[in-house]
Amino acid sequence: MRAVVQRVTRSEVVIDGTVKGKTDNGFVVLLGVGADDTDDDMVYIADKIINLRVFGDDDGKMNLSLADVCGSMLVISQFTLYGDCSHGRRPYFGGAMEPVGANAMYEKFVEYVRSQGVHVETGEFGADMKVTLTNDGPVTIILESENKRRKQK
Repeated sequence: MRAVVQRVTRSEVVIDGTVKGKTDNGFVVLLGVGADDTDDDMVYIADKIINLRVFGDDDGKMNLSLADVCGSMLVISQFTLYGDCSHGRRPYFGGAMEPVGANAMYEKFVEYVRSQGVHVETGEFGADMKVTLTNDGPVTIILESENKRRKQK
């Protein structure tokens, strides 16, 4: 599983001219599901995001998590995070999970994060979405559950 996490002061996703989800202080998470991802990958990435200490404390140091600042999350499905551009100029998306399984994993991710007490807004899986955000910092973190699997070997 891959996630691009951006710390934001505001964000919204629009589908067909209608705002589907919007947040204030928190994260925009672009979430890609890989062909071999499991529930363990999903929990690993979700917990990592929820507990990332990238919000400023009273001294201005990045020392607080999303939970600490009562932040929210806008989660957008993003299969293009699995675009392989190593050969030629057209990305190959064979590393992404097939749509039905990816949607189920995306929904599990959202429900898991909500079960941890985080307010979550979403886009719509497979839709043409327009995402706007104000990146705070800017702070952008890239996470991969594959890194966890490598460390376990």
